[in-house]
Amino acid sequence: MGRVGQLFRFLWRALDGLRRFLHLLLLLLLFGALALAVRHPLPLVPSKAALVVHLQGRLVEQISGSPFDRSLGLMTGDHEPETLVRDVVDALREASHDDRIRLVVLDTSDLSGGGYAKLRAIAGALQDFRKSGKKVYAYARYTTQEQYYLMAHADRAYIDPTGEITISGFAAYGLYFHDALERLGVTVEVFKVGTHKSFTEPFTRQSMSAEDREQTLGWMTPLWKAYAGGVQSARHLPEGSVDGYVHDAVTLLKAADGDAALLAEQRGLVDGRKSSLEFEREIAALVGEDHSTHSFNAIDHADYLVAVGPESALTRHPAGEVAVLVAAGDIVTGDGGPGQIGADSFAQSLRKARYEDDVKAVVLRIDSGGGSMLASEVIRQEVAALKAAGKPVIASFSSVAASGGYYIAMEADQIWSEPTSITGSIGVFGMTATFERTLDKLGVASDGVATSPLAGAMHPERALAPETREVLQLGVAHAYRDFVGRVAKARNKAPADIEAIAEGRVWIGTEAQKIGLVDRLGGVESAVKAAAVLAKLPAGRYGVSWREKELSWRERVLRELRADGQGLARTVGLLPAPPSIVARALGGAARELRSLGSLDDPRHLYAYCGCDSR
Repeated sequence: MGRVGQLFRFLWRALDGLRRFLHLLLLLLLFGALALAVRHPLPLVPSKAALVVHLQGRLVEQISGSPFDRSLGLMTGDHEPETLVRDVVDALREASHDDRIRLVVLDTSDLSGGGYAKLRAIAGALQDFRKSGKKVYAYARYTTQEQYYLMAHADRAYIDPTGEITISGFAAYGLYFHDALERLGVTVEVFKVGTHKSFTEPFTRQSMSAEDREQTLGWMTPLWKAYAGGVQSARHLPEGSVDGYVHDAVTLLKAADGDAALLAEQRGLVDGRKSSLEFEREIAALVGEDHSTHSFNAIDHADYLVAVGPESALTRHPAGEVAVLVAAGDIVTGDGGPGQIGADSFAQSLRKARYEDDVKAVVLRIDSGGGSMLASEVIRQEVAALKAAGKPVIASFSSVAASGGYYIAMEADQIWSEPTSITGSIGVFGMTATFERTLDKLGVASDGVATSPLAGAMHPERALAPETREVLQLGVAHAYRDFVGRVAKARNKAPADIEAIAEGRVWIGTEAQKIGLVDRLGGVESAVKAAAVLAKLPAGRYGVSWREKELSWRERVLRELRADGQGLARTVGLLPAPPSIVARALGGAARELRSLGSLDDPRHLYAYCGCDSR
């Protein structure tokens, strides 16, 4: 994969460099003006208000990108918005016992995805908020499947009379490039172990293999059942209601004379149809009118966290703390870039937690499909060292913890998975591309001398020698045996038992527990409590610290500028508009391009799962 990865990295860096160059002057001018302006004051919580939970972009376990990247995106609209799951959960928890917050208004209109496990985490926080006796209201003009899952957990959900709720089920479709590569004369060489290790298939096939089709349906079907069941439970609908809405869509819509909003109300997906003005008036009657905006009294959940943050920071935890380290993104060598898990930087975070006296236990919150085998091993070694030092380690799976994502978790004392987490994918592959046939079409040839068959073997303008192919395949086979053996040892099983469930096969959390890949089902809060129990920390007397990568002084300055700039930009209306449908689609393509470019293992060995549903 080295040559393909280098090509994608070159393309991405070239485009990214051009983008940065064109925006840098604008950024400096705008931030210079904002920095000289009066600092934006801390937001104030009205004495009677609605907490507006506005979910923008993708739900994430960790915000991707450096402060510099996010600052650029803030002012230019070039950075895909992200919403940190724990910010939403924390805001809802604080608001549940805050007398100033009378209700929650849920706005999912700008949510673009992030994975079902993250949706469940926020849905659970909404349910906990409702237990306080306060209500959740939701409104939409048009809602996607993921957006609606959270709307369904409101006490009162409304849709615009001209709106629509789109629920269609889950799908996993991809592009296959074999014929295109053949026409271009590109030779893709694949070395893998695992009948179900399907990441390389788009480069070697023109369609999905039977094995990949089987395993994808194997985790997608229970994922859909969980989605439908969650909606039905939240809306108190009969079993099979969501399936009926999807499979009988044409018949039902005809009966409603094509009125999608009426159909949603008839099927119990919403409580009624209202215009946005009618919805605002209903909320204003409950919390009062904001005379400056002529809407209802409100505070955004991000501003609310800033307002209540100083109060929470004063709490002391004499017994110590559980440190939560988030591993989100592709696993790469070195320090890593935006949205990546850098082996060196993450290993350093683990080592720091090992030597901090206040840290009594560690939770690894993993949201990764893996990546470099070498980088994964660097992190695994630090996890093992942390455990050997006597500090309990709990692995907690978010939406995806597969292949290398599982590799870095297997040494933990316990592995907790969300019921819908995608995990497993115990397999290894290597891939590279050569362009000798492409050059031949142009009348270009490569020739020369070498002192051995392996010398110059990885030059992309030359076909791989038989000896090189054998060396690469032997390396992949050894890495796979090592992967299986380490999992077997960590899980106290025979290698043959792990082999039977490996072969690159992907599992959903509930099935992974049955076959012994995970220990318990539950979210990150359950994992934190389990870590505290293992560390013998007294309930209510320990803290929980979410650890972030340490920033350089320049990044800290940019973060402060970003914080000041965002508040002032919001005030004067400089914030960019939400991304269009086209922009969101291109954002997904950019993420795939970055993932391909992140395949940087020097030995060309990868434990990676491109697991996705949409």
